[in-house]
Amino acid sequence: MPPRLRVDDFGYELPEAAIAQMPAEPRDSARLLVLDRSRSSPGHPRLEHRIFRALGEELRSGDLLVVNDSRVIPARLPARRAGGGAAEVLLLRPIEDGIGRWEALVRPSRRLPDGSILTLRSGDRVEVGERLSPATRAVRFDGDPAAVMARAGEMPLPPYIHDRSSPPERYQTVYARPPGSAAAPTAGLHFTRSLLGSLEARGVRRASVTLHVGLDTFRPLEGEFIDEHQIHREWYEVPPATGAAIDETRRNGGRIVAVGTTSLRVLETAARGGSSGWTDLYITPPYAFRGVDALVTNFHLPRSSLLLLVTAFVQAGMSATSTLDARDTVLAAYAAALAAGYRFFSFGDAMLIR
Repeated sequence: MPPRLRVDDFGYELPEAAIAQMPAEPRDSARLLVLDRSRSSPGHPRLEHRIFRALGEELRSGDLLVVNDSRVIPARLPARRAGGGAAEVLLLRPIEDGIGRWEALVRPSRRLPDGSILTLRSGDRVEVGERLSPATRAVRFDGDPAAVMARAGEMPLPPYIHDRSSPPERYQTVYARPPGSAAAPTAGLHFTRSLLGSLEARGVRRASVTLHVGLDTFRPLEGEFIDEHQIHREWYEVPPATGAAIDETRRNGGRIVAVGTTSLRVLETAARGGSSGWTDLYITPPYAFRGVDALVTNFHLPRSSLLLLVTAFVQAGMSATSTLDARDTVLAAYAAALAAGYRFFSFGDAMLIR
């Protein structure tokens, strides 16, 4: 048996200045670091430096881009407690109990017993209910939750983004449709309608899946070892048209290119059976990928489940390598990106791993 992997095995030093506070303008002017797995060796990634709008030069006619079309909801609700103190509700997902409740992060949760009433800036009221997990509570609205969010909600930018001056639509992909995410599928933020059109003209098709991004985007890995972490469920769907496009691409020898880790998790879940439902797929290295050939992604937090996923994907494309060798390759790519001035996390630059 290989040794258990520690959470600290996937840490790295990140200067505060490398965390992007504003999105690139225009979207497709972000930088793109291309990592070729098959030509990389342990600790020595084969890299190319591009601009995101040149993505089409890295793809081929017949490839299929698969994007996550989930729309971010204004899920952050500033509130006041009955005694006047500040509070906040971050909505994660509806609870399927027929009475309009949601699972949410509530602050300050320890000071709010079951039945506490919070008042939003719109005057709407939220009742805080029972604890659903160590981190989450049930909440219930007086009225329609969507209408309440429209009146009182804010875009749920990650806590490491301190500059809140960007328009809300910049934390939304240009192809976002069904509402439901508590965080953006950020790899897709780099696409413009013009870039999508130019990719189509090159013969690169696009298909959509849906995964409503939830709690784990905000959670670090728990425990000392990576196998101690438990990922939360997120709702996903693969439309029939997307399934047909994937099958056709495979038959014709094209590649499936996942845009973002959320799209990848959907495709890998579906490859194991089921076109819709709840997924708690936690991808750790080593992992046998069945549904994805290349990945467009951003740079991820240290000690995070997404960094584990990227390591697993790199390892799958390198020949005869250990997980720690693949880890060294990913972290060497990250170090090269930092040295070259790439910007990290949600509003940052991108990678293409092929």
